[in-house]
Amino acid sequence: MLVRWDPFKEIERLHDEINKVFNTSRVPSLQEGEEKVTWYPMVDIYEDAENVRITAELPGIDPKNVDVQVNGDVLTLRGERKLEKEDKKENYVRVERAYGTFMRSFTLPEYVDANKIKAEYKKGVLTLTLPKKPETKPKQISIKVQGD
Repeated sequence: MLVRWDPFKEIERLHDEINKVFNTSRVPSLQEGEEKVTWYPMVDIYEDAENVRITAELPGIDPKNVDVQVNGDVLTLRGERKLEKEDKKENYVRVERAYGTFMRSFTLPEYVDANKIKAEYKKGVLTLTLPKKPETKPKQISIKVQGD
């Protein structure tokens, strides 16, 4: 039997225990029947004058298996990467890619318009575009020059 050792599992366990003590977790609790989160996709977050963009690496995942939700001020990505040949996994010599359910949650800044968030999936990368509210975008103020 092949057992994959995950060095981050102990850190995750410690994080969960600390959250239990302080009850500070922003991650939604699991509903009945949901699987435990087994991995976390890597993300980049970029901000410019118009938008905040979050890109998440999700190679090999069918976009139908990805769920993006906003609940209050929390944006949550969740989904699953399935092992393609589950019935033959004992034949694998090495398994380094993460499989199973994933979830990432982000607290949205006040200046993001949650009603206008767009999601695009291309070549294994999910890009979320979070537009800024018009009143928070930078405004150029022209300077009127008067004669001396």
